[in-house]
Amino acid sequence: MEQLTIQQNEPIKSCAFTGHRTLDKDFSPKLLKKYVLALIDDGVENFYTGMAMGFDLLAAETVLACKKKFPQVKLIACIPYYGQEQNFSGKDKGRYASILKKADEKVLLSETYTRNCFLERNRYMCDRADVLVAYLRKEEGGTAYTVRYFKKIKPLKRIVYI
Repeated sequence: MEQLTIQQNEPIKSCAFTGHRTLDKDFSPKLLKKYVLALIDDGVENFYTGMAMGFDLLAAETVLACKKKFPQVKLIACIPYYGQEQNFSGKDKGRYASILKKADEKVLLSETYTRNCFLERNRYMCDRADVLVAYLRKEEGGTAYTVRYFKKIKPLKRIVYI
């Protein structure tokens, strides 16, 4: 685990989240909140979430909870396609709708589902982020792709693994 201080030479203003849809039993929402607060303390104001079930929704809710104390913080919901939440559980559909209602910005990357819409969403977030917070437990799939892409385009930027 990295230290909670996320200092780097250049100022950081934006953060993207990437993570799995299923969280391990030992996943700590408190640790996620500590990282988000440390990032805010280091100057991050814009947080990008991909709005997927699991880590993305939890990260978005964490940012929204922090906004109460830090109103300068913005949550940017990056939606890969219209109707992303259709196959979510009833509970997650409610969370998704609540987050969208409270998000400062909503970015719809495609009107309809396409084969690459999730990758395009992930690239969109990485292209704008100064730091990536990743919940990565396997070296395949969308989260692993996003981490590799971020490392490739921003080799000197920070990745925080949770």
